[in-house]
Amino acid sequence: MPPLSKIVGVLLGLNVGVYLLQFLLGLPELSDQFALWPLAVEGSRLARPGYTGPHFSLWQVLSYGFLHGSNLHLLVNMFALWMFGTHIERLWGSTHFLFYYFFCLVGAGLVQLLVVTMETSSGGIVVPTIGASGAVFGLLLAFGMMFPNVKLLLLFFPVPIKAKYFVVLYGLLELTLGVTRSNSGVAHFAHLGGMLFGIVLIQYWRGKLPWKPKYILQH
Repeated sequence: MPPLSKIVGVLLGLNVGVYLLQFLLGLPELSDQFALWPLAVEGSRLARPGYTGPHFSLWQVLSYGFLHGSNLHLLVNMFALWMFGTHIERLWGSTHFLFYYFFCLVGAGLVQLLVVTMETSSGGIVVPTIGASGAVFGLLLAFGMMFPNVKLLLLFFPVPIKAKYFVVLYGLLELTLGVTRSNSGVAHFAHLGGMLFGIVLIQYWRGKLPWKPKYILQH
């Protein structure tokens, strides 16, 4: 395990701190305001008749990433943030890393918002999305691109596998689970959204898109 880097340490502290607040204030009170709620609720053109519960607010595409539903949910996300994020921060520097993290988090939220809004407007149950998983999957994507040949040995996959192959396989698994709606309760499209926005930003920084950055990322 790598030594803890500065921004990763701050993000870990914020996530753990907010999780402790959930116990003090109660998750329902926090989730009403800060979880990511679909647009298909009262006050929108996709409103469901009779629905009077929590509704979407713009800040939720960011704040949802600091709420977690269980000890295991928090532990897995924070472990992955430490494991992959520290290497990326040391490689890119704190400024690029921090921008990338929140870019993936917001991107994952926007993708998930689109998906759950469509599902809710067609009769699905109104449920919020919480967790840093979208940003974490963006970090996983970055690790696979920056360190493609590093071999990973994970607890749930106890076979050494190169990072680039693991990222591709995990991405395909998330796509399959999302399309087939398997493992209900997991925001598979948020995970994919984090990876999608991650690869777009990395390619932009590398000068591979029509719009060129002022600074070309060499890695």
